Amino acid sequence: MATLASMIVAFDADDTLWHNEDQFADTHRAFEALLAPWASADAVDRRLFETEMRNLSRYGYGAKSFMLSMTETAIEISDGEITGDRIGRILDLGRAILDRPIELLSDVPDVLDALAHHTLMLITKGDLHAQHARIAESGLADRFWRIEVVADKNRATYANLLERHGIATDEFVMVGNSMRSDVLPVIELGARGVHVPYHVTWAHEADHADHDHDVPRLERLGDLPDLIAEWT
Repeated sequence: MATLASMIVAFDADDTLWHNEDQFADTHRAFEALLAPWASADAVDRRLFETEMRNLSRYGYGAKSFMLSMTETAIEISDGEITGDRIGRILDLGRAILDRPIELLSDVPDVLDALAHHTLMLITKGDLHAQHARIAESGLADRFWRIEVVADKNRATYANLLERHGIATDEFVMVGNSMRSDVLPVIELGARGVHVPYHVTWAHEADHADHDHDVPRLERLGDLPDLIAEWT
């Protein structure tokens, strides 16, 4: 792969630039407690995940989809016995995710400063309105040449973005916490991907096919500028 003086460096948003999945994990625990009269915590988690996967094609990703899946799961597990009060508490859990203030991960501003001589992008998936609101709240929007909120992240999505923006694969790097969404599809296109794991991973993002790609893995985002410098 070519060595370039300047690259297009794209970042995932949730759990790469700011905290996100930790609150979903906390919400899972609260949801399990709400449904404790009808099922064990493990049973609730399994049913919720099944519902989320079934609903992805309908509702997509994000807190609103999660709220709908929690409500549907609660009705199914309780055989319709769940009260309006408990449904209201489920809605409160979903609103709390939407209303959570943005908390940047450590090193984010410094990393973006260090890479400012490259062309930076933000590529995230989820609800269009919610994601744009979070990006605006983060104060990072002006750091990026392009911001893309997509329905899903897969090989076709990235291929479309690269073609639309006239980006060659050998000058593109995608940085994110998900092997499934941020790294493997990009590497399969012939570009570079960098995995920066978050301490909590949604089961859907953790579930990816075995691969034999040599994927750079960083323990902290702060190590990214040195890696990019090696490549350039």
